[in-house]
Amino acid sequence: MDHPARKATFDIEIIVNAGLFAVSNAAVKTLQALGDGRQRFVFETTPKMSTYLVFWGVGDFKRFQKAGEKRVSVLTLPGMAPYAGFGLDFGCDALEFCEKYFGIAYPFSKLDLIAIPDFAFGAMENWGAITFRENLLLRYPGITSKSGEGRICEIIAHEIVHQWFGNLVTPSDWKYLWLNESFATYFGYGIVDHYHPDWGIWDQFLYGQTAVAMSRDALIENFPIEIPGGEHVVINASTAPIIYSKGGSILRQIHGYIGEHHFQDGLQQYLKMHAYACAASDDLWQALETASKLPVTRIMKSWIEQPGFPLLEAHREGRMLIIAQHRFTYLPNDSDQTWIVPVTIAALSSSGKSTHLNMVLDQPRQTFDLPEDTAVYKINAGQTGCYRVRYQDPSNLKALGTAIRNKTFSPEDRWGLHADFSALLTRGDASLEAYLEFLRHFEDEDAFLPLVSIADTLFHFWLVLEDRRRHMSDAAIPRLESILDQIGYAPHPDEAYTRAMLRDQVLWQAALIGSPAATDFGRRQFARLKAGDAVSPDILKSVMQIGALTDGQQAFEWLEKRYRESGSEQERVNVLVALGGFSEKAVIAKALDYVIHQVPARNQFIPIVSMSTNPTAIPLLWDWYTANITKIETFHPLLHERLITAIVPSAGIYRPDEIRAYFINYLSHSEKAKDAIKLALEKLEINLQTRKAARAWELHG
Repeated sequence: MDHPARKATFDIEIIVNAGLFAVSNAAVKTLQALGDGRQRFVFETTPKMSTYLVFWGVGDFKRFQKAGEKRVSVLTLPGMAPYAGFGLDFGCDALEFCEKYFGIAYPFSKLDLIAIPDFAFGAMENWGAITFRENLLLRYPGITSKSGEGRICEIIAHEIVHQWFGNLVTPSDWKYLWLNESFATYFGYGIVDHYHPDWGIWDQFLYGQTAVAMSRDALIENFPIEIPGGEHVVINASTAPIIYSKGGSILRQIHGYIGEHHFQDGLQQYLKMHAYACAASDDLWQALETASKLPVTRIMKSWIEQPGFPLLEAHREGRMLIIAQHRFTYLPNDSDQTWIVPVTIAALSSSGKSTHLNMVLDQPRQTFDLPEDTAVYKINAGQTGCYRVRYQDPSNLKALGTAIRNKTFSPEDRWGLHADFSALLTRGDASLEAYLEFLRHFEDEDAFLPLVSIADTLFHFWLVLEDRRRHMSDAAIPRLESILDQIGYAPHPDEAYTRAMLRDQVLWQAALIGSPAATDFGRRQFARLKAGDAVSPDILKSVMQIGALTDGQQAFEWLEKRYRESGSEQERVNVLVALGGFSEKAVIAKALDYVIHQVPARNQFIPIVSMSTNPTAIPLLWDWYTANITKIETFHPLLHERLITAIVPSAGIYRPDEIRAYFINYLSHSEKAKDAIKLALEKLEINLQTRKAARAWELHG
C-alpha cells in the first residue's frame, strides 16, 4: 500500500507457509508501520524446510474455516464463499486421516488451501499454504459434476499427503522424486475411498492411473521411476505418467504383496526415522522389509530402477503352469530385461471352488503348480500387478470367456482381461475380428471398469483405422448404445459416481461415431441449455460437445458468450472441451483462431486435446501448430508439451513424413519439449503400426 489513507479501503492478506516460522504460531509478525504507510514484516524461518516449498501469496483473499478445526482454511478471491465449503470439509477430513494413518501429528498451526485464478499446474503442496486451480478446490453447484467432485477430493488429499511425503520427509536427491509423487497419488485415492467408499475410487484409480501408466510405460522411449541423473528430473508430459501413475500403481502392487498391517507399520517407521530430514528409496525399502519380513528391497529395485514392465506368457501342461516373461512394448524391442514379479493367480475348480495362489516370478521362465482340479486360471487376480498377460491355452481362453459372461470374476478381473486383449490388439498380436468376437463375452456387462475400457478401445480404433471407420462404426454404435440403454441417458441424482462418469464419456463418443440416439438426446439437451433451463452437471460437458457437433456456427457463438460471461472455472473448462467438437471445417478454423488469441495460455491445450480426437478437426491441427509455434513456445513448457502429445499422434497419421522431418530439424537446434516430442513420435509410430497390422490381418486372416 502506497499511502496511509488507502489502508482502510483494501482487505489484503499476505499468505505464507504458517508453520515454518518457529518462534510464534503467527506466520507474519508486524514489527512497525513505516512513515509512508507501508507495512514492514519480519519472518523467522526454520532451516528444516526445503526451499522449493516456500510460498508467498499477496492479494485480496477471503478466508473460510470450519467450526472445530481452525487449522484448515480455504482462501479464495472475493465472492467465492458459496463454493468453498465442499473443499474445506474434505480438507479437514484428509488432514485427520493422514495424522491417524501416518502416526505423526501435522506439525504446524495452519494449513491454507488457496484457490488461484491463473495457475499452470493443478496444485502445489507448499508447506502450510497449498495452491490449487480454482476448479480443483471450489465446487460450483449445478456445474461441478460428480466426477468433478471426486477430482477435487483426490487433489486435496494428494496435496495434504505431501505434507508428510515430500515436506516432512524430503527426497535426498531429485531422482527420488517418486517418494513424493507416487505416495501422494496412491494415498490421494485411498483417502477419498476411506470417506466415500461408494464412489468407486479404486476403479477410477485403475482407469485413470494404472491404465495410463501402462500405456506410457509400454513405449520404448522410456525411463525408470527412479530417474538416473536426478538433477535433470522435471515433471512434464513424458515423466508424469511414470513418476505419478506408475509409481502409485507399483505401491498398490507392493501393498497387496506385504499386506495392510505391514505396509502401514513400515510407512510409520520410515516417516518417524527421517522426519525433518531427507531420505532415499533404500530407506523406505528397509522400513517395509523390517515390518513385513519379506524381500521388499529385492522386488522393488527391479521395478523402480528399470523402465517398462513384463508380459507374462502362460500355458499349462497338466498341473504345471509355465510362465515366461518378456518386456512388453507396442513396437518391437530386443530387451532381455526381467522383473521380480509378485504373481497372484485365481484358480477355479470344476465345482466352482476358488483358490488364490501367491507366487514370485524371478526368472525368465518358471514353473508353478496349480491345484489338481483347476478348470480355469486367471493370472493377476484383483489386478494388483503391473504386467500384461497372454494366455496360450485355447481351452483356458474359452473357459475365461465363460467366466466373464457368468461374472465369475470381479469387475477388476474382467477389466484386466479386456485391457490385456486390447493391448495385444494395439500391438498387432490379435486381429480386430478376434477382438470383436471376444467382446461377445461382455454382452451382459454392467460394471464401470470393463464398460469404460470397451468404449475407449472401440473409440480409439474407430479413430485410428480411418479406412475401416464405417466397419468400426457398425461395431461400436450398437455396443455404445447398449451401454447408454442400460445406465440410462439421463442422470439420476442418487446414482453411482462411476455411472455418471461413464455416461458423460460414452454419450459423446457414441454421438461422434454417429449414434442417432445419442446425437438426438444431446441435441435436445443443448436446446434446453440454450433456452436457459438447467441441465444436469453430470452431462453438461457431453451436451455442450454434442451441441457443437450438431449446431456449428450457432453453437460457437453461444459457447463463446458463455465462456466470456462465466464466473466458474469449471464451466469455462467444459466450454473449452466443447470447442473441440465442431464438425464443419470453417467453424473449426474459427475455433482454432479463438483458442490462440482469446483463451489464456493455461487452458489452450484443453480444446486442442479435444480436437485431437475429432476426425474432422485432426487434419487442421498440424498447420495450426506450425503457424503459431512462435507464440506456443512462450507457454509454460508443460502446456507446450500437452499440445505436442495431443497433436502429433493423431495429425501425424495424415502427414507422417512431414512431421518426422519437422521435428528432426527442430531438435537439431532446440532442446525444448524434447521428451514430449520423442514420446509423441513413438505414439504416432504405434498408430501407424496399428493401421498396418489391421490391413495385414484383413488380407491374410
